[in-house]
Amino acid sequence: MTFTIQPATRDDLSTIVELIRALAVYEKLEHLMISTESDFERELFGAQARVECVIAREEGEPIGFALFFHNFSTFLGRKGLYLEDLFVKPEHRGKGYGKALLVHLAKIAVERNCGRFEWSVLDWNEPSIKFYEAMGATVLPDWRIVRATGDRLQALAEMSTVSS
Repeated sequence: MTFTIQPATRDDLSTIVELIRALAVYEKLEHLMISTESDFERELFGAQARVECVIAREEGEPIGFALFFHNFSTFLGRKGLYLEDLFVKPEHRGKGYGKALLVHLAKIAVERNCGRFEWSVLDWNEPSIKFYEAMGATVLPDWRIVRATGDRLQALAEMSTVSS
């Protein structure tokens, strides 16, 4: 069986959206997915692209992906690699493909002299938590993701900042 991991190209845009939709369904978050091929065209391949994606293939057929970008640690004084999403189709799990994607990204982080490689996992996703811990990662118990989107982001941006 031939398994490969390659950087995504423009020809992969529909595949990327299909895999992200499958991830959204798996995470029970499909109602939040509004991204389109043009969004990924701009963010992955546009003039100011800062996001990267790799596609995992078995016998040439796309079976998974990882989408990532650089962040920065003020404490380390170095960039990091942040994994936004990693997904392997359910029928292809248990073959080591998820591990291969994580190892691939860890190698990128090391090659690029990143100070850390991190990602988030939903608290109910025990299979993934156990998988990540088995890979040597630490699930941080004392950190919470803080997020503002849509109308709440707009309201935050419009708040007055100084009171006299």
